[in-house]
Amino acid sequence: MALCSFAMDTRGMDSGGDFARGLELFNGGQFFACHEVWEASWKRSDGLDRQFVQGLIQAAAAILHVERGNLNGAASTWRKACARLDPLADDYGAIALGDLRAALARFFAIALGGGVLPPRPQIRRLAPRSDL
Repeated sequence: MALCSFAMDTRGMDSGGDFARGLELFNGGQFFACHEVWEASWKRSDGLDRQFVQGLIQAAAAILHVERGNLNGAASTWRKACARLDPLADDYGAIALGDLRAALARFFAIALGGGVLPPRPQIRRLAPRSDL
């Protein structure tokens, strides 16, 4: 986790509203659709923003694998998502990334352990910071 956390301005990678639309789709359980929408944001981004969006895409894909019964694919894709999201600040991308990581970890611990699928994780947006 980064020592200095900040809220990224997502406008640069969200010029067409793709990032925000992807959040809505993710929270609505439309994981394939959010992956497709976020891909446009991912292609426009670079550096940590690119890593961030790719991690979200992989998290969505991993949930989709679970829902389709592909637990091996889910575990593999989940590990890739963790590698991209874990180094980022808890409030990266103007979302509650720390909360999302915790919710995803709970979800995958149960789902990959063969339990009844828990509620799908949700992404909470953060209010813009006034000290930027």
